[in-house]
Amino acid sequence: MESGPASTLAREIHSIGQSGSVESLAWVIMPDHLHWLVQLETVSLNQLMQRLKSRSAITVNRLRESHGPIWQQGYHDRAVRRDEDLRVVARYVVANPLRAGLVKRIGDYP
Repeated sequence: MESGPASTLAREIHSIGQSGSVESLAWVIMPDHLHWLVQLETVSLNQLMQRLKSRSAITVNRLRESHGPIWQQGYHDRAVRRDEDLRVVARYVVANPLRAGLVKRIGDYP
């Protein structure tokens, strides 16, 4: 498996999902940002993002033999209303590479 920033981030998303602190419903790593649909279980959104950014930055900096921030401060979030269909929201998340013109078919995006 590749050991670049995207695969590092994917491993961290998987690890957080396995911890039981959130349920990862859908995610996609874009070239310069992340879309992640989660259901919070035992952590707040702030705690979740702190953990993701901190652990992934430490690992990426180690791989690059560098130091310093790799993430912008803050994040943009949107709560899903109870009456929204999670499948529609999840499809929107994973279709981001298609809408961005990175691929012609969703299945072509790694």
